[in-house]
Amino acid sequence: MRVGMLTGGGDCPGLNAVIRAVVRKGAQSFGDEFVGFRDGWRGPLEDDTMTLDVDAVRGILPRGGTILGSSRTNPFAVDGGVERIKDSLASHGCDALIAIGGEDTLGVAARLADLGVAVVGVPKTIDNDLSGTDFTFGFDTAVNIATEAIDRLHTTAESHHRVLVVEVMGRHAGWIALHAGLAGGANIILIPERPFDIEKVCAQVESRFATRFSPIVVVSEGAVPAEGGSMTLVSGSKDAFGHVRLGGIGDRLASEIEHRTGKEARAVVLGHVQRGGSPTAFDRWLATRFGLHAIQAVHDGDLGIMTALRGTDIVRVPLSEGTKELKVVRPELYEEAEVLFG
Repeated sequence: MRVGMLTGGGDCPGLNAVIRAVVRKGAQSFGDEFVGFRDGWRGPLEDDTMTLDVDAVRGILPRGGTILGSSRTNPFAVDGGVERIKDSLASHGCDALIAIGGEDTLGVAARLADLGVAVVGVPKTIDNDLSGTDFTFGFDTAVNIATEAIDRLHTTAESHHRVLVVEVMGRHAGWIALHAGLAGGANIILIPERPFDIEKVCAQVESRFATRFSPIVVVSEGAVPAEGGSMTLVSGSKDAFGHVRLGGIGDRLASEIEHRTGKEARAVVLGHVQRGGSPTAFDRWLATRFGLHAIQAVHDGDLGIMTALRGTDIVRVPLSEGTKELKVVRPELYEEAEVLFG
């Protein structure tokens, strides 16, 4: 068989592990040939390809990012986009396409599957917000990076008796903030699913200082105040999928805490460092297994599905199920952590 492959959306540790696993198993077990489409859906739209064989994937397992490149291109926002995708796949003799991405990339894949494109999806996002799978690769790496940062910030917070607000990624889901905040011993964790009361936050800050320790506040980029606030934006412009660029809640929160409590407060924005660099062992393991099962699904003729982790098993779920809604932090999980705040 001849199989196309692309990676879309934000880069993510573990993408190269998926590519490597698909190519290695496909070539060695089935004699497959592969076509690498560059920069997400832009590749098949513009017929931009690269060589993708066993030699091309040697040594990429521990590398972050993606050798295929990525973009946030939406073919459904382009005139004739679907036809161009189909024509590109046909011109390269592709029997199937493996799309590796998050909510947007796999949402496109689901719609294309409904239109007759032979596609298999592999879920990735550091936000861990895709339904249908217990975990997505990239999440564990992001949590480890954020946890290490929080560990380091404890010492400087104590030395200067100041509040440190750590802003992490998480547009609509607070998984990174919750996991890293708990692992790093944060005193307050604020997530998009639970609008925060700034007066309560300041009271918790004061309570922490009363113990002669300095507070660490971890906040998701999409967190909002309860008193009629909205998400903090870098700009009002939107990408091809209608997403605005978030950022600034850390600075906004630090300023408000300092104004209300009189305590010095600083914001630390981890930003893209969370999704850069080498993947953790867990993410390499998960991404590799996703890749092995994705190419097997292609050969089983099980199309229109995505691989998913359920417990310790890799299963197949319909793309429509995996992308129909975001997986957010359940109230009981947040309440479980609240006992440690302040």
